[in-house]
Formats: sequence, structure tokens, C-alpha cells
Amino acid sequence: MLIDTHCHLSEEYYDNIDEVILDNRKADVFRIIISGCDRKGIEEALIYTKMYDDAYMTAGFHPEEVDRVSDADLEYLKKVLQEKKTVGLGEIGLDYHYVKDNRAKQIALFEKQLQIAESMNLPVVIHSRDAVKDTIDSLRKFKVKGIIHCFSGSYETAKTYVDMGYKLGIGGVITFKNSKLGEVVKKIGIENIVLETDSPYLAPEPFRGKKNSSKYLKEIVKKIASVTELSYDDVSRKTTSNSQDMFDLD
Repeated sequence: MLIDTHCHLSEEYYDNIDEVILDNRKADVFRIIISGCDRKGIEEALIYTKMYDDAYMTAGFHPEEVDRVSDADLEYLKKVLQEKKTVGLGEIGLDYHYVKDNRAKQIALFEKQLQIAESMNLPVVIHSRDAVKDTIDSLRKFKVKGIIHCFSGSYETAKTYVDMGYKLGIGGVITFKNSKLGEVVKKIGIENIVLETDSPYLAPEPFRGKKNSSKYLKEIVKKIASVTELSYDDVSRKTTSNSQDMFDLD
């Protein structure tokens, strides 16, 4: 049985949420963790956690929300984090890919949320794009654990995160033809990764270019099994165990 530790389940992307959940179950995905990363997304994810036994969530404000997040939003976040099926804070972090002149504001929002996670003893889900050094510098200020979402960096960066106590979220990118991520995963070890889809984005081969779904998680498992020379069942068992331990799931 598989766990998708990071997906975006929303009526904005899918016509029939019941059907998505049913498809997941048929594909042996027995738990999904929905990422609520803006106020609307958090509110919608909260609804699904109450509708479906399979659904859990993380909540936090993505760096792209930096100009829209108020103190009232952060107070709301604290309340949502106390919900029974909210298992972590995220996705939060830094993104300098398109905009970097608001770097200081991004770091301030990031660290406010890391402080909340530390005070509530919750794992974090980290978004870092073109901002590795600043991300690491901020994380080192707080006693938190978590997942580096959609990791696709070098082995050296991976080892830095792992040495800090983080696990790497591995998704569809590992299946892409020119990706070097398989080599990193082989070196870093199965004990340091969890599975994710980031659906509806980043569909794995052979579905690349199509709308992604948690039901495609098995393609990621197949690729990880291939590059690590482990069996499909071993990858499934270990990544599920890693996810359960990280998010304190039964």
C-alpha cells in the first residue's frame, strides 16, 4: 500500500473528487496528504479530510502568497493545525525563480511558519526553488523535521538536508528521460525518501504532459525500485513506513 505525501486535490483541477479517491484506492494508494498552501486551498482540503477516510492534509502559506498573508491568516493557520487530520505545516519555503526582490519578505514569512511548527512540534513540508542556501540557513534556526518537497537537486544538497534530519519527497521527475535524480536516490538510500506526486502537476512517464494523479504513484515506485535495485514491494513498504513515521500516521 502506498502513501502520496503531497498532492493538490481541488475542484479547480478535477471534475469528480469521489472518482479521484476511488481511482486512488484501485491503484493501492490508501492515504493521500493534501497540500493546502493558500487560504482557499486550506479550507477546501479541510473539507476533504472530513469527507474521506483516506485524506489527510498539511496547511501553510506558499512563498507566492507572501504579499497576501496577514497576521489573521497566521492565526487561522494555527487553528487549522490543531485539526485531527492536519499532520504537518506546509508547503512553505522560498521561491526565487520568478521573483527575488521580495527575498526578505519571503524569508520572514517562512521563518514565522517554522516558528509555529517548532512550537507545535509538527513536521514541515518545504518548497525551495532557486533558493537552496537561504532555505538551509532558515531551517537551521529551528528544531523541526520534515520533507523537502519535490526534491530534484544534487547529491551534495540531498546529503545536507538528510544530515539535518529531513527526508526527500520524490515524485515524477525521477522518471523523466534526462533526470539525474535516480542517481541521487540510489546514493542517498531508500530510508531517506518518501513518495509524492504533486498532482495535478509533474505527471511521471508514461503520462508526462497529462494531468497528474495520485493513482500514478506506482510509476514512481517502479522507477525507484529500478535505480535502487530493490523490489517494488520493498520500496512500497519502506516509503510507507517513512511517511507514517514522519507524519505520525497509524
